[in-house]
Amino acid sequence: MGDAAATDAPARVDRPGLAHGTRVLLTLAAAVIVFAGIWFARDILAPAAVAAVVVIIAHPVRHPLERRGWPSWLATTAVIVVAYLILAALGTLLVVASAQFIAMLPDYADELAATVQAVSDWLASLGLSSDAASSAASAVDPEALLSIAAGVADAVLGTATAFFFVLAYVIFMAADASRLGRDGRVFGTAAADAIGTHYFSGVRRYYVVNATFGLIVAVLDGLLLWAIGVPIPIVWAILAFVTNFIPNIGFVIGVIPPAVLALVVGGWPLALVVVLAYSVINVVLQVLVQPKFVSDAVGLSLALTFFSVVFWTLVIGPIGAILCIPLTLLVRALLLEPDPRAGALRRLSGDPQAVA
Repeated sequence: MGDAAATDAPARVDRPGLAHGTRVLLTLAAAVIVFAGIWFARDILAPAAVAAVVVIIAHPVRHPLERRGWPSWLATTAVIVVAYLILAALGTLLVVASAQFIAMLPDYADELAATVQAVSDWLASLGLSSDAASSAASAVDPEALLSIAAGVADAVLGTATAFFFVLAYVIFMAADASRLGRDGRVFGTAAADAIGTHYFSGVRRYYVVNATFGLIVAVLDGLLLWAIGVPIPIVWAILAFVTNFIPNIGFVIGVIPPAVLALVVGGWPLALVVVLAYSVINVVLQVLVQPKFVSDAVGLSLALTFFSVVFWTLVIGPIGAILCIPLTLLVRALLLEPDPRAGALRRLSGDPQAVA
């Protein structure tokens, strides 16, 4: 009787390997090491990431040309030309905006100094100590803004140096994309190719939609600022276009400089007009309309999106704020999507196709 019961009971099999908690800790430790390495190599990897995104956007130009009988090398050249045109347009916008911003500051030095004193006196009237009031008002101090302008100029020069590497990366990546495309399966298996195709198409849709809405926001913001008399509206329109690519906090970054300048030239009423008008335009387009167009392409939760901005900015610098969505999607595509056991993590990340 006892032998029969022992025979009928399922045998307990000890699974070899590490405990689940140990594997999680080892994974986190490995992630820290990897991202620390990325941080140390950010001056090399950030231009490579920019070039990769630009090539992903420009690559579809190849297919209609090859269908019309163009040789592969000529179609690759067309991809490179389109990628260079995108980079040239962005570079021109940044140079124009930086030059106008730097040239504008000396013309408003007196107004800036008067605004600093007025803000300091107002804060002191609210009960702040003179030192605290001066520190808070220093945000619009002329010397501080001039140092910011110098920092902008240095950043533009540094970007120009990295720009050379971006141009070189574009050539090599476009050529590699052409070679891999001729091999049939780009990543070796049908499942890997499906993940890659989904990732590439998602990145393209994300940037196309953001560029479209960014252009609309930039035109509306620029026309508004021009109509109410805020100086150099084209600079703030370009800033609105660029910051539209930064999820969640891009609007805040884009509204602060024109609002401060409106405070300088027109006082609190004009500054409030700028803030309210920006809020209406950006909330309607970026909060109510735009997410409906990008949700299918991105599929990231709001919390993860916000964390991505902060994380990738820390890891690879300011350009990480603009590249945060493609980089986060890449991590998910490499680590989670190939693993059928990672359905729960994919759902937590916001992937609508995940099955827990």
